[in-house]
Amino acid sequence: MTWIPVNEPALLPEDFLALKDSFDTGWISSAGKYVDQFESDWATYCGQDHGIAVSNGTAALQVAVEAVGIGAGDEVIMPSYTIISCASSVVRAGAKPVLVDCDPKTFGMVPDQVAQKITPRTKAIMVVHMFGHPVDMDPIAELASKHGLVIIEDAAEVHGAKYLSGRDGPDPVWKTCGGMGHIATFSFFANKLITTGEGGMVVTSNKAYAEKARSLRNLCFRPDRRFLHTEHGHQFRMTNMQAAIGVNQVKRIETIVDRKRAIADQYSTLLSDIEDIQLPMESDWAKNVFWVYSILLGEGHKMDAVEFAARLKEKNIETRPFFLGMHEQPVFHDMGLFIGENYPVTERIARKGLYVPSGLAITDEQIEIVSEAVRETLA
Repeated sequence: MTWIPVNEPALLPEDFLALKDSFDTGWISSAGKYVDQFESDWATYCGQDHGIAVSNGTAALQVAVEAVGIGAGDEVIMPSYTIISCASSVVRAGAKPVLVDCDPKTFGMVPDQVAQKITPRTKAIMVVHMFGHPVDMDPIAELASKHGLVIIEDAAEVHGAKYLSGRDGPDPVWKTCGGMGHIATFSFFANKLITTGEGGMVVTSNKAYAEKARSLRNLCFRPDRRFLHTEHGHQFRMTNMQAAIGVNQVKRIETIVDRKRAIADQYSTLLSDIEDIQLPMESDWAKNVFWVYSILLGEGHKMDAVEFAARLKEKNIETRPFFLGMHEQPVFHDMGLFIGENYPVTERIARKGLYVPSGLAITDEQIEIVSEAVRETLA
């Protein structure tokens, strides 16, 4: 049986033509029309005024955290269930990450727990949308408004996802993920719906945040004298070549989203009758883009995700495990963080969950092969 990768991007000839144009014209560094266009088009799509392209999603988080002024003595509330980049960006800014558990169905942070963790030192709430499904944002926004907090929205996994805001009122409106925070971040890694290979972006409608983010990504060069520095910055620039790969994908984002939803629908149709597993869901207030197709084993299964993955690998199916919670990371324990903290949902899904091949290049036939392998493994 042919090896089926966990994710394979689907790039079109027009993506290459833009890249070739960047190459042919010599605009291969961090200046050029494609950087400007990519920033403008993606920010507009998300409903934000400014886009700041950076080298990757982790860089985007670092820039966003610093751009809103988070520093020593501040606290940022975030989910334990996320990638380490989120917590690392806060720690590197000299602040303290404060954790909450995740919802057992959407895997997003639990708003009620956020409310319990707010202190006089809380500066921001970092919302992390997981696996393509939005976090329930209205309660988060209400808390942020009440306490004067900044919302940093990590939208790395939800390109094109929608959230129904104000659904309990007379005029509910669908909002795009990445357009609901004071500042938001994206990753354009190869496994994302829109990819530039590596790459990321910060988007915001706050002019001061945007100006700060642009300075931070470019070593904080002063506008009056380039090599005079009064602040520390980073070299986090995106190249014009990377941006060129992304510009046409923004134009076809709805087609990309439709394909991801179709992939998930086919998997769910083939796997929904298997007992004691949890498949991806969609809340009635969300439009899930199913960034990945996850399978969470129930307590009735004796095997964990490690064994599950090993058995699928024997069948030439590549998978990826779920994140391990931030509160279980040795690197943070060594810093004295999260000692003795427990987040039961995060712990359970980290041990029992993985995701199967679901990249944009996957074929319907491959989905059938993967589904049959899953069925045989769990029989």
